Amino acid sequence: MAGRIKVGLVGIGNCFSGLIQGIEYYRKNPDQEVTGIIHDKLAGYGIHDIDFVCGFDVGENKVGKSLHEAIYAYPNMVDWIPKDELPKTDAKIYESPILDGVGLWVENRIKPVENPKSVEELTKEIKQVIKDTGVEIIVSYLPVGSDKVTEYWAQICLDTNTAFVNCIPSFIASDEKWAKKFAEKNIPCIGDDIKGQVGATIVHRTLAKLCNDRGTKIEKTYQINVGGNTDFLNMKEQDRLVSKKISKTESVQSQLDERLDDDQIYVGPSDFIPFLGNTKLMFMRIEGRQWANIPYNMEVRLEVDDKANSAGIVIDAIRLAKIALDRGVGGPIKPASAYLMKHPIEQTSDVKAKAECEKFVAGD
Repeated sequence: MAGRIKVGLVGIGNCFSGLIQGIEYYRKNPDQEVTGIIHDKLAGYGIHDIDFVCGFDVGENKVGKSLHEAIYAYPNMVDWIPKDELPKTDAKIYESPILDGVGLWVENRIKPVENPKSVEELTKEIKQVIKDTGVEIIVSYLPVGSDKVTEYWAQICLDTNTAFVNCIPSFIASDEKWAKKFAEKNIPCIGDDIKGQVGATIVHRTLAKLCNDRGTKIEKTYQINVGGNTDFLNMKEQDRLVSKKISKTESVQSQLDERLDDDQIYVGPSDFIPFLGNTKLMFMRIEGRQWANIPYNMEVRLEVDDKANSAGIVIDAIRLAKIALDRGVGGPIKPASAYLMKHPIEQTSDVKAKAECEKFVAGD
């Protein structure tokens, strides 16, 4: 029987701000159809059945604050619900280890805690918070390139029997070593790297598959993205982009019968434009040949609010992780990962992934 879902959040940035404010938007507007999710109910769980019971961050202006305060703290810029209209919560933000979680370009904006506690001390504190608050699922929205911190939180989940939803391209659910650890402990994990509802990569892979399935020969393609939030500023640091480019590129390559040579495909972030804020612009081009070797090409420009685009997908990931917990299913939840994530442990078409997701929810 469906009940409450207790969730802990890692990385209290714009994504979680949009997630929480979006839920409140629908609470304030009960007559509005809830858009951007698979179903209003998944195995009985609705969007208002989620309780965010704690959060973890490294910013000095967020640690120690209540969750309803922290989601508005700089450099967050989501303001769909006025701050004074968001219900107060007892959920607090606790300190997380920094490790590799703060890039060079964003350090002056994030302003980490000046005298951070030791990893050992924080680990003990974090495990106690998870126990005290009853967290069932940890959702991570750390900055791109936070590989060591992502592994830290994956291990925390293993140590505390907590499900893990990994929204960034640091590979856990799609890594055989980590997938095996979660399977052996029968703990669900969903990942890696969230697909937007109608995001750059889902549009690109859908059109690439269309061209492929209709018998054309794709010869080259690119997808470039620009935005103005800290996510894009962080990604100016090229060393942090390795897994992101792999995730986005493989998501597109997986839809083709014949892989493109590496120098004939580019999929990845391009630049940071401050005044865009949370607006993300995607520019995509596909070039190929049709019957009688006649060339064709297409170009797409997509403009979305980057946080609205991901929030509905995270809502589904949380509920699917809870369903897995309820049913005692552990390891990578393959249907959920294939449908909701760019880099699942098993790539498949989106049509097939959605059908498998529906079967999983139905208990087949």
